[in-house]
Amino acid sequence: MFARLALCSRQPSRNWQSNGSPVSIRAFSQSKIYLPRPHGKSFAHRSELKQAKRIVVKLGSAVVTRGDECGLALGRLASIVEQVAVLQNQGREMMIVTSGAVAFGKQRLRHEILLSQSVRQALHSGQNQLKEMSIPVLEARACAAAGQSGLMALYEAMFTQYSTCTAQILVTNLDFHDEQKRRNLNSTLYELLRMNIVPIINTNDAVGAPPVPNSDLQGGNVMSIKDNDSLAARLAVEMKADLLIALSDVEGLYDSPPGTDDAKLIDIFYPGDQQLITYGTKSRVGMGGMEAKVKSALWALEGGTSVVIASGTHPKVTGHVITDIVEGKKVGTFFSEVKPAGPTVEQQTEMARHAGRSLASLHPEQRGEIIYSLAELLTEKKDEILSANRKDLELATASGRLSQALINRLSLSTAKLNSLAIGLRQLAVSSMDSVGRVIRRTRVANNLELEQITVPIGVLLVIFESRPDCLPQVSALAIASGNALLLKGGKEAANTNKILHQLTQEALSIHGVSDAIQLVSTREEVEDLCRLEKMIDLIIPRGSSQLVREIQRAAKGIPVLGHSEGVCHVYIDSDASIDKTIDIVRDSKCDYPAACNAMETLLIHRDLLRTPIFDQIIDMLRTEHVKIHAGPQFASYLTFSPSEVKSLRTEYGDLECCIEVVDSMQDAVDHIHKYGSSHTDVIVTDNEETAQQFLQQVDSACVFWNASSRFADGYRFGLGAEVGISTARIHARGPVGLEGLLTTKWILRGEGHTVVDFSEQGSLKYLHENIPVPHRSFN
Repeated sequence: MFARLALCSRQPSRNWQSNGSPVSIRAFSQSKIYLPRPHGKSFAHRSELKQAKRIVVKLGSAVVTRGDECGLALGRLASIVEQVAVLQNQGREMMIVTSGAVAFGKQRLRHEILLSQSVRQALHSGQNQLKEMSIPVLEARACAAAGQSGLMALYEAMFTQYSTCTAQILVTNLDFHDEQKRRNLNSTLYELLRMNIVPIINTNDAVGAPPVPNSDLQGGNVMSIKDNDSLAARLAVEMKADLLIALSDVEGLYDSPPGTDDAKLIDIFYPGDQQLITYGTKSRVGMGGMEAKVKSALWALEGGTSVVIASGTHPKVTGHVITDIVEGKKVGTFFSEVKPAGPTVEQQTEMARHAGRSLASLHPEQRGEIIYSLAELLTEKKDEILSANRKDLELATASGRLSQALINRLSLSTAKLNSLAIGLRQLAVSSMDSVGRVIRRTRVANNLELEQITVPIGVLLVIFESRPDCLPQVSALAIASGNALLLKGGKEAANTNKILHQLTQEALSIHGVSDAIQLVSTREEVEDLCRLEKMIDLIIPRGSSQLVREIQRAAKGIPVLGHSEGVCHVYIDSDASIDKTIDIVRDSKCDYPAACNAMETLLIHRDLLRTPIFDQIIDMLRTEHVKIHAGPQFASYLTFSPSEVKSLRTEYGDLECCIEVVDSMQDAVDHIHKYGSSHTDVIVTDNEETAQQFLQQVDSACVFWNASSRFADGYRFGLGAEVGISTARIHARGPVGLEGLLTTKWILRGEGHTVVDFSEQGSLKYLHENIPVPHRSFN
């Protein structure tokens, strides 16, 4: 047997000792080296699952079996095989505990019985027409005996497509309870792993005996193998596996039977939480229910193996569920022995939603008091805030991982805090007429009136990097609009964000709604937060274009409000004056080059080349240490030009910009539409007609005439604060302030009206008369 296996194994490999048994490193260029770790302690966090070297994948009956329970789900099985092969080729050691022999055997036996009956019946009747035939009840052991070889042949054929060899191992209880047989099993498995072969293990259902009495799940090495859940747990502990992935037909462990109204998927399950679970019935196929899975998982966890229970049948995740789990993504239920001190992000979201409803029900004056209190705290506690910010700056500088642009965004100052406080006081006043404001009133018919009022969106998730000043701004806007808020800041601003959040909660506490704004400080990945579509209503990213794009890709079920890039243009028309041009270009590029509203491309009319205005622009940029990149047209006019730009769609975020030459205002508009990001674009000209055409034609969120692009800001627009600048065309656009965080609902007040009253035979007619909107808010 081993001679054949050796022929199937890949290139010769280098060995070392792991837990007393040989393992290997594959000689593949794409492979990684997963060093063995001391066994006996499971991973504490999902993110650590990336380190798992030895992995057991358990495939439940519902995963590998078709819906008719007769035959295999070949599509699901193929995607699972592909994922296991990918992980195997990364240098991990993969083992599969599989069901399916009974289902496969049932399919084969039914086919044989039908064929046999049809032949006998045809001979007996002398006719080709067959009468209705009944199939006898098939005994499970016989089905397993008939199906096991076919199941293994199928696995072998599928894995061969990925140059991966497999080996079959059938076990019974005796193989674990008899010491000599247990050692033999261990030796075989370790040898297979050493030769880069995927062992496929199944209970030998053809000769399986009942479980050993009174020894089931008692801890230690005593565990009865009564189903594939217990087999997988026992095998994982026996082989000192790092991770056990148990796939079934449910997404994970719920606090009550899946499908019930209040059932909630448990993200992380801890030993001792069993009393919080209400179990339902077991799966339609197989022997183990969810209770058996939990007991087996906890037994494996106690033995030092991490466990994840997840769905292997969901069509949207089947093709990547295993690799997602190993990458540490939030999939299924993760079993951990380390219980965090604080609430989970799901609990934080629930707390925020509950308190957010109370926040929305406050009187406008009360929400204004909270914002005003936060503004006062920003100035009163500025020394503590700046001290925390200095710690973050020191750590960021020492790490060397952040660009200068990000460090500039990270930095706070007294001036910044004072500016924040002024904006918040301004917002406190404007928030007096926000939530519950009547937009329109209509008399539909006599004594039937309709109102449309403003209401909060719900739960907002704001993800921001580097800029801690974003936290009080966004918090104030959430308070003013009555929205619950989750904040996820970057690690680089952890100390500053912590104190700013504490001050925000202190301000909220004056009206008992401190839980309405939560700071996510757990090890949650951004992609995992974007999957909470049942809990979060809107995501607002504040950061680099890369961050925004990643969130837009990840948040498939949640709307995202943001801009992908800030490629802002300043166009210098042939009729521009020197003084305006120099001041606007300097301010647009040099005031704060890391901002998304900073100029990235300077468009210059061709007639201005080799004129004093052009020379002064270049001299000013050089004086300000701005690195210039030449666009294709600009480069063609120069004998010795700056470095030619790699892309005209670049957002530099630093003291760099591109200069390009255009033939006319229309060419500038066309260039902006082709290479811009619909953020902010500027024309500098003294020709009013040209300016009006530019303002009308440029399709960006902000379009300016003779003004710096840096004015694209919620505070400068008089909004008090902003959650960001949106380049979307649905909902809010441009700087998004208070109005952008509100939606509407309709309120109809009648006196027993019914639609039938307004039918052709009815006695009432529609009026649809507009009623003057009252000035006071709904509250």
